[in-house]
Amino acid sequence: MTDKIEITSMIRKRTLGLTFVLGAASLAFAQQKVNVSGVIRDKGNAAVPYASVSFSNKVNKLFSDAVLTDEKGAYTLALAPGNYDITVEAIDYKTAVFNRQITSGGSLGNLTIEAEASLTSAKTQDIQGVVITAQAVKPYRVEIDKKVYDPSLDIVSKGGNLQDVLSNVPSVSVDTDGTVSMRGNTNVRFLINGKPSSLLGIDDGANALQSIPAEQIERIEVITNPSSKFEASGTAGILNIILKKDKKMGFNGTVTGTLGYLPRTNLNTNLNWRKGNWTWYVNGGGGYSENESSSKNTVTRKDNLSSLASSAFPFTQYSNQIGKSERDGENYNLTAGFVHDLGDKTSINFSGMLRSFDNKSNTLNSYEERIYTNASAFNDINRNRNSFGDNSNFATQIDFGLDQKIGDNGQLLTLSGSIQNNKNEGSNQIVQNTFIGNVLQATGNSINNVTTDSKSDTFIGKADYELPIGETSKLEAGIRYDYNKNTYDYFVNQSDNGQAFYTRYDFTSNTIYSESILGAYAQFKSKLGEKLGYQLGLRSETSAIDINFTNFNNFGQAIEQPEVKKNYTQFFPSVFLSYDLGKNNQILLNYSRRINRPRAFSLIPFMSFDDDRNYFRGNPNLNPTYENSFELGYSLSKNKITFNPTIYFKKSEDEQNRYQYVDGMGAINTIPVNAGTETNYGLDLNATFDPFRWWKVMLSTDLYGYKNEGSYNLFPDNPITANDFSGDGFSYRIRFNNIFRPTKNLSMQLQSFYRAGEKTAMNNRKAMYGFDFGASQMIWNGNGTIAVNVRDIFNTRRMRNYSDTPQFTREMEMQWQPRQFSVSLTYRFRQGEKIDQPRRKKDINSNAAGDEEMQGPM
Repeated sequence: MTDKIEITSMIRKRTLGLTFVLGAASLAFAQQKVNVSGVIRDKGNAAVPYASVSFSNKVNKLFSDAVLTDEKGAYTLALAPGNYDITVEAIDYKTAVFNRQITSGGSLGNLTIEAEASLTSAKTQDIQGVVITAQAVKPYRVEIDKKVYDPSLDIVSKGGNLQDVLSNVPSVSVDTDGTVSMRGNTNVRFLINGKPSSLLGIDDGANALQSIPAEQIERIEVITNPSSKFEASGTAGILNIILKKDKKMGFNGTVTGTLGYLPRTNLNTNLNWRKGNWTWYVNGGGGYSENESSSKNTVTRKDNLSSLASSAFPFTQYSNQIGKSERDGENYNLTAGFVHDLGDKTSINFSGMLRSFDNKSNTLNSYEERIYTNASAFNDINRNRNSFGDNSNFATQIDFGLDQKIGDNGQLLTLSGSIQNNKNEGSNQIVQNTFIGNVLQATGNSINNVTTDSKSDTFIGKADYELPIGETSKLEAGIRYDYNKNTYDYFVNQSDNGQAFYTRYDFTSNTIYSESILGAYAQFKSKLGEKLGYQLGLRSETSAIDINFTNFNNFGQAIEQPEVKKNYTQFFPSVFLSYDLGKNNQILLNYSRRINRPRAFSLIPFMSFDDDRNYFRGNPNLNPTYENSFELGYSLSKNKITFNPTIYFKKSEDEQNRYQYVDGMGAINTIPVNAGTETNYGLDLNATFDPFRWWKVMLSTDLYGYKNEGSYNLFPDNPITANDFSGDGFSYRIRFNNIFRPTKNLSMQLQSFYRAGEKTAMNNRKAMYGFDFGASQMIWNGNGTIAVNVRDIFNTRRMRNYSDTPQFTREMEMQWQPRQFSVSLTYRFRQGEKIDQPRRKKDINSNAAGDEEMQGPM
């Protein structure tokens, strides 16, 4: 079998030849030409797309010409009458030569070529054609309103999950605990196939990222400054995760199995069957994993003991916490659906999804504490707090849609809907023992049982319309309705020193949170002249939020809290400009207004009991944060290099900060509040360079700064409890990625990152770095791949923070997971009749080239 080469590389080489023969043919303008056409097919009568067809005139070479077939294998060109040798060349096909006498215009009919005698075709005797496997030219590309990342070259994430893939996406960072940020901002909006999804769980929890296998991800759209067509939520931006839907004819698919340590097993498959007007697909899998994490947390209070009133005692002056957690979990997911073309202009789609994961955990926290009983007397005690948790989650989702083309001028109406349900149940037993030295004390021992039951119901309905206007303009408009209802039940009981259990009514609560958002947008894009492209949009969103709380008094009587209602309508404009400096060479300028709506858990005014030294409770009076965002970028894309620097500036109103204070027992209480404004600015630089065919380099750098102005005090009569959020800082992140291909079948990847320290108004975060390695080898005549990877080679991914407030200091260190390695095996079913390669609809303001049509936002 001949070496597989990149399709765009072949086109580039053919273009040089075409340029020569077309230039020579122009000298024969006096010769009358006729239009001829035809189709290139293989022996199975399947069309051969993107084949090179060269016509060589046997009398006068000046009359020679050449052409490439389209996606249906068809070609058309004008030739002078005469006798021609016709040479047909295509990837994975033998070169064929035909002779035709052309006297008048018309069809030359079908020209049949033969597939190479390849190992692939020898393995599958009933193959009807050859599948073309083309490697992506670049790991990512830049468009007017987003970056598109292709994870197919990311060897390190093979056998991993979405969290592993995101660790290598430009402009994106993943902390050791799975928290995702973009340019230092954690208010990231996640979408799956263009819409919020129950795949990510209630409140888009970071842990849910680990339930989406890397093998099911086709691409990731990084939208740092979304246009009005997208929902306005997420001040950091949007990450749109596009899952795979294979477009090859016939039956195709992959199966990937993974074994790793700490113990991890995964088995995932992507299957596709396409025949005629029907496409069916199934993606599914599951796995088991174990993990360990560790933490250190030291809190020291600054209180002047002699000035405290006697009622303030006892209280904890000093607490040193060392924690270790072991977790194991199982996760399963299944997505199945179909696409059916009712005709040339109408297509319907339907899909269903099931996902479940079960986690068990065992966490041991040991405390060394100094507790004062009065201003001069104290006890140094040790406490062990052991937690045994069991959590299960089950999610379902049904999506349906209709695509209707109107007329023959490109008008398109898209209707879609999504019904989602997510249910989470958890139980946790917490056993606490108190020691002085090694002696167990008769008091200070307790057992708590914590149960949680939460449920989320979501409906999303939308309609989008596209109207092309002339050759360079398009009008887009749409409407969308989101409804989400979350129910949270939380129960805690306690037994002290072996006594009977009683209910902790100070923690037990019930909350119903419902939210509806009605959005509408209109967007117009066009060009002024040949170089200046623009896109103007306006979106309106009307939000209605209703929160009902129920808690209990000390006698167990339900106490209805005042219902919280929030209703507001806001407008979100966007402006995008692009200027072509040359081919694949652009300047991009854009602006948008965004909103950060408080998530449900940030509004619920009840505390979690899991950690009695760190409490978080919501604030029902929390309001949205609004942000104005500006970006100025440059995009260069050449054969061996891409270069994309972006300068950005963002300023927010009613910034959501976290107010913290220490209570009498030394526990840190955290409450979200609206306090002041925040300004963010920086330089985001992404670049790729291919110094050789066997070496690909990718660099991602973010230099960013901030300025925060504001203060807040939950207890105005006590100045020491005031939090001053005023401050400024500057930091940077660097990610460096090298991919080597020493042989046709062997690839290796070395990935490294460095995150500099960052000093904010309340925290001083220390620097962190890490290295990952991966290698993959194609086997079984190209039908299989075996990959190995090691994440965090030097075991350095530890998050360290130092906090200094007027009331306390805190030092914290946490490692979410230690060094891990895995081996994965992938087998590909390659029995398709042919590959379906629709040419990408060129966006008038896009710098992308040579890829399939992008999926729009939902």
